[in-house]
Amino acid sequence: MATSVSASRAAKTRRVIKPSRGWAALHLAELWEYRELLYFLTWRDIKVRYKQAVLGVAWAVLQPVLTMVVFTIVFQKIVHMPYKPGVVNGRQIPYPIFTYVGLLPWNLFSGALGRAGTSLVGNANLLTKVYFPRLIIPVSAVVAGLVDFAIAFVVFLVMMAVYGIMPSWHMVWLPLFVLLAMAAALAFGLWLSALNVLYRDVQYIIPFLIQLWMFMSPIIYAPPNFAKHPVLGFIYNLNPMAGVIEGFRWALIGGVPPNGMVALASAVMLAVLAAGLGYFKRMERTFADVV
Repeated sequence: MATSVSASRAAKTRRVIKPSRGWAALHLAELWEYRELLYFLTWRDIKVRYKQAVLGVAWAVLQPVLTMVVFTIVFQKIVHMPYKPGVVNGRQIPYPIFTYVGLLPWNLFSGALGRAGTSLVGNANLLTKVYFPRLIIPVSAVVAGLVDFAIAFVVFLVMMAVYGIMPSWHMVWLPLFVLLAMAAALAFGLWLSALNVLYRDVQYIIPFLIQLWMFMSPIIYAPPNFAKHPVLGFIYNLNPMAGVIEGFRWALIGGVPPNGMVALASAVMLAVLAAGLGYFKRMERTFADVV
């Protein structure tokens, strides 16, 4: 009798795993069910990045600081790149601060995009051994970037103190723009990671794409004059990172609120994310066979 009851309970709790068909349901609730795996994969990515590194965590400081120094020397001292600094407490924002604020979201986005784009191939041994929501892998690659961002943000606060400038009260909106930067990285990372499984040369395109994208974003310059043009401005604002970077500047050092840019950036990001989730789920059933 006890054996039959145990068999009945086992039958009720048995989970049947079937391959998805076409544009199947995304089953995003599985991410919560496997939240511990998401945590461990994220923590693993963080430890691997700093393990046996000569500079260790210092690299998260040196990368944005050295990039800011190079940009300041080249684009302000040599090229005299025009920019429109914000004003906080009656003081204009120096170009190093202006550039560093642009690098904060960009480094978060570019690092997360690069890791997410190659995450599936990098975890090929895991994909072929056990079932879990494959979406966890690119998500963990994106979330891991928050550690570098937090370290770089502390450096920003130190720089502001050195220049004697207090952050704007708009800083309360900063989590929203951080979320938008991460969502944009995940949106494009889903496409690139799935394509990289099928075509391995995608991993060589990603660094070039990121580099080209950086110069199309207002990191070293303010939004150009044509950004106000109804047609050219619309095309320029299709870059979701343009709105995110200007949102960071408004939140941290003041200036004109980038309402239209942020709205369009959010719309583009959501559209790419929705399409990326659908494509990722459609290709998910082939990952273990192809990777």
